Order: sequence, then C-alpha cells, then structure tokens
Amino acid sequence: MFNGARILVAPLDWGLGHAARCVPIIHRVIDQGAVPVIGADAGALALLRQEFPDLEYVQMVGVEVRYSKGNNQFWSLARQFPGMIRSVRAEHALFDRIRQRLRIDAVISDQRFGLRSPDLPSVLITHQVFPFTPFAQGALRTMNRNQIECFDRCWIMDEARAPGLAGELSHGSDLPANARYIGTVSRMSFTPALSAGEGGRPLTAEYQVVAVISGPEPQRTIFELLLIEQLHALPGRHLLVLGLPGSDRDEVIGNLTIRAHMSSGDLAAAMISARLVVSRSGYTSLMDLDAIGRTALIIPTPGQPEQEYLATLHARTRRFIVQQQGTLDLVAALALLPTEPSLVRASGPDLLEQALEDLASLLR
Repeated sequence: MFNGARILVAPLDWGLGHAARCVPIIHRVIDQGAVPVIGADAGALALLRQEFPDLEYVQMVGVEVRYSKGNNQFWSLARQFPGMIRSVRAEHALFDRIRQRLRIDAVISDQRFGLRSPDLPSVLITHQVFPFTPFAQGALRTMNRNQIECFDRCWIMDEARAPGLAGELSHGSDLPANARYIGTVSRMSFTPALSAGEGGRPLTAEYQVVAVISGPEPQRTIFELLLIEQLHALPGRHLLVLGLPGSDRDEVIGNLTIRAHMSSGDLAAAMISARLVVSRSGYTSLMDLDAIGRTALIIPTPGQPEQEYLATLHARTRRFIVQQQGTLDLVAALALLPTEPSLVRASGPDLLEQALEDLASLLR
C-alpha cells in the first residue's frame, strides 16, 4: 500500500499512553509496506525502542509536564501552559529542520500539534476533540480545534457510535471536517496465545491482582506507594508494573512482584490471567482493557479533568469499577467483581485500515 514511504510516527511524551497506542499504528504501517521513523523523547522513546529495536528513530524533545501533590491541578497546569505553547512552536521548527534529512514522506502525530507540514500528508491522532480543561475550557477547545484543522486528517481513536469509550471527549455535533473515527486501537489483543505468554512460553506466575501505573510525577509515585501498601496486605501473589521503561527495577518483596516495565505480550497475558486489574482511568489504559476483554478497577489521577470525566462516564456505563485515589480499597473492589469478568467487544469494519488506505491515497 505504501511502497516504502517513510512515515514519521511521533507520540506526545505525557505518561506512556500516547506511545503505547502508537505501537499498533506502527505495526500496521509496516504491514502495509511503509518504513516508520520513530520521533519521541524520554519514556515514550524508551517504550517504542523496546518494542521496535530495529527502527530508525530521532529524539524529539517535548515539554515535561508535572502535576501537583494535591487534588487540584489547576495552578500546576496553568503555570506550565506557556511552556506547552512554546513546545508546539519548537517542535514545528525542529520538524522543518529535520524532515528533509530524514526523507520523511508523511507524518502521523499523536497529540503533538507542531509536527505537521503543508508539503506532506500530516495526520493527527487524538481522542480529545472536545477536551475538558481546568480553566478557560471554551477558549482552549477553540484553540484545540484550530490546531486540529491544520492537519490533513484527524484520526479519532474511538468507536463512531456515542458514547464509545471517550464519551463527550470524542463525540459531538461539530466535528472538524478532516476528522474520522478509526475505532479503539490497542497494542494488546485477546488471543488464546497470550494466556501462555509471549512465544508460547508459560507465565512464570499467576497473580491475584495486576496493577499498572503511569503518568506524570509526583502522582505516579503517590499511587505506587498506596498500591504497595494495600497489595502487601492482600492474600495471594500480586504484580505491580511501574510504567518506567528504561529502568532496571525488577524485584520480589514478599507476595509482591515489582517490574519497571513489561512488553505488550507479557503484560497482556498477566492482565488476562489476573483476578483483578488495577489502572489509571487514562484513555489508552481503557483501550487496552477493552482489547483484552477485561473490566478493571480504574482510579483517576486527582485533579486531572480527562481522567476524572472518563471515570465518571464509566461508573455510569458500568464497564469498569471506579474508586478515587484517596479512598482506594482493593478488598472492596475484589468484592464488586462480576462472576464473569470479561467484556464483549463490538465488532465492525476495520476503520483503521480504511484510514490507512486514505493516507496512502494522499501520498499518491
């Protein structure tokens, strides 16, 4: 389909979610004859280099976002907002400098608004067409739409039928003209082979609880410490995945195995076999859970509007069990698990395949 076209795939470095959901995109463009070039920084780059060690990459520095320790992120994000705007301008200038040297034919940018060019087919990946923000939401939604419309295409990672997984974040009556839904996309998929581990290897352990954490500091570490305390007190063996690619932390403390990071296949296998999965209510985490057909206990990052909205949405849909970080109770969550923990995934047309065919037509 792509006849060797070189496509820059560049996720936002804000937690690991954006990089993780680019994994299946990269696999699909490789399958269709493209040559992906990874553009990322920090944890996102470490994750993608682990998944694709043979691919060419370029370090593209973004803005480092930090949350406050409290339950309100308003002032923390407000102080960092000018830096976010400067970051968009800086990455746009960087892309102009390097795209000819890298011989880029097209760009797929996951939430990095500066990575586009009027001279190349440019695609933006997002699920936040109508974002929730802690301040000036109307003005920022207008700014977000203006940025989206600078791209040739906007790929919305959600089901076309509302509420989907993202609800009002991705569904509304005034979608940009360049937007199209590509369905939920995940680096995980539910197959019998996953239950045996990667490459058919048996899993080294079966865990009662598998907890996966990610996101900006210091809230990532606060969540980690809360989970460690409660997991140590629970009977059985448990797994805690820290979301720190590039770290070599790998230890067993009592009944708790702690891993810095896991490959997609091993993590999916552990989550499938667990009695309870625990994660943030970040959107990529929800897509991963949907892909493997699992419900879970989801906990929004305090003061993070998107995660708080998604938690509220799915407390209503009952696709997931929802708790707040300050009242985390794994015992109560275990008692709420349905007898059959699997979700039934909706089947439909391959919307991502259609979007890739459209991108190939732009290249031609």
